[in-house]
Amino acid sequence: MSTIGGYARLVRIGWVLVREGVVSALPSENLPPLVRLAQSFAGLFARRRAVREDRSDRLARAIERLGPSYVKIGQFLATRPDVVGADFAQDLSFLQDRMATFPIAQAYSAVEGSLGRPVSELYLSFGEPIAAASIAQVHPAIVLRDGQEQKVAVKVIRPGVRQRFAHDLEAMFLVSHLQVRFLPHTRRLRPVEVTKTLKQTTRIEMDLRLEAAALSEIAENTAGDPGFRVPKVDWERTGRDVVTMEWIDGIKMADVEGLRRAGHDLNLLAETLIQSFLRHTLRDGFFHADMHQGNLFVDPQGMVVAVDFGIVGRLGKKERRFLAEILFGFITRDYRRVADVHFEAGYVPGHHDAASFAQAIRAIGEPIHGQPAETISMAKLLTLLFEVTELFDMETRPELVMLQKTMVVVEGVARTLNPGFNMWQASEPVVSAWIRDNLGPKRIVSDMKDGFHAALRLAEAAPEIAAKTEKFSRDLTDMAENGFRFDAQTAEAIGRAEARHSRSGRVALWVIAAALLTIAWQIG
Repeated sequence: MSTIGGYARLVRIGWVLVREGVVSALPSENLPPLVRLAQSFAGLFARRRAVREDRSDRLARAIERLGPSYVKIGQFLATRPDVVGADFAQDLSFLQDRMATFPIAQAYSAVEGSLGRPVSELYLSFGEPIAAASIAQVHPAIVLRDGQEQKVAVKVIRPGVRQRFAHDLEAMFLVSHLQVRFLPHTRRLRPVEVTKTLKQTTRIEMDLRLEAAALSEIAENTAGDPGFRVPKVDWERTGRDVVTMEWIDGIKMADVEGLRRAGHDLNLLAETLIQSFLRHTLRDGFFHADMHQGNLFVDPQGMVVAVDFGIVGRLGKKERRFLAEILFGFITRDYRRVADVHFEAGYVPGHHDAASFAQAIRAIGEPIHGQPAETISMAKLLTLLFEVTELFDMETRPELVMLQKTMVVVEGVARTLNPGFNMWQASEPVVSAWIRDNLGPKRIVSDMKDGFHAALRLAEAAPEIAAKTEKFSRDLTDMAENGFRFDAQTAEAIGRAEARHSRSGRVALWVIAAALLTIAWQIG
């Protein structure tokens, strides 16, 4: 997309936000006077209905008008309060990914194009869509497996969604580059990198094979876990544009009264949810990053079943240790250790004073101690921590921010099931076990094992490294003695390029000359 096209899209986006009253509803306390004046002026163009609505309602309406791409972009930005601010992220979190369905004939085409077989051969029956989102929609279907009919859920990609996202992401890149150029104080948030993350996230989400792979990996990781599972994938009927999986007959976690009527233990469900999420995060380093109530079911056996793995997060060993040591440091009130962990991980620049940083950490931790455990929010703790780190130039860590946002959502679901739920008591067995296995003597053994494997790989690559080093040394010596030379093929390619450039230049000169003669003749 051209730059002109990008600016045209930005103008459209801006107009929609103005008309729906989003611009006039934004906080204005930190804006320059000229910008505040422009914001007030924008309020004159807002729809009358919009003026009477809450900001979250205005934002939801504007994004729905902009289209499916912006619903998904808004949901992504809701996971980045470090970029858009906590209040704005809260507003975005209310966005509902419910879109109009597309015709079943288009779903047939997508399935057959992706799997290379007619729908009638793949499924005994294929029903009308029951839910549609910005990326895909879901159909109920029946398959024959081992001589028995089984109900499955078939997720089919929305037609044209990749092209639409590609265009809208170009506009996002333009905004992020303008932000870097004209708002230098926001460079710490790395807006261009955030947009690249969004691009990669949506590309992954729009390849349904990768969602199936995430389901499969989580299933392996949690095979022995109590009270949690994910749907089984039907790989025979899964491709880039379609994923077929087990149909889940269960009650959504949003239906608290339904869960209670079915006889489920709500406190046990909340405990299972929190412990499962922490196992995925600390033990596996791979977690469902969109665990809201709509993506969580409880089956008749009382198992928590998570669906829709389009958005997942990963944490490396370093990030997992960082998280565990922070939680452990707050529990033991060892604020200097929490500060040192930030410096050791390289998250806070070394020119800052560790003692001053520990003082800021203490300002977060001390108010927590003495409160009832059920009122202390682990997610809120991490939110406050990230706010403090802004004062010490800690750069945005997308994987940690995604974790923090997911923890907020999971904690919210648990407290919906039981408002007095004790997060720390439920978390303690998982966190303590991980700390015992990874921050004690076992850590030393694990690090030695990793170091041994790294040394072994280096030893295996040593002959190739030595050969390349020797060749590079010979080339440098030859260049020093004989000058820089091209091989025949390179020289010929440069010659052809230069010839084309010269011809193009001559043509351009003739065109310019002809234009000047025409103008002179018209003037004369």
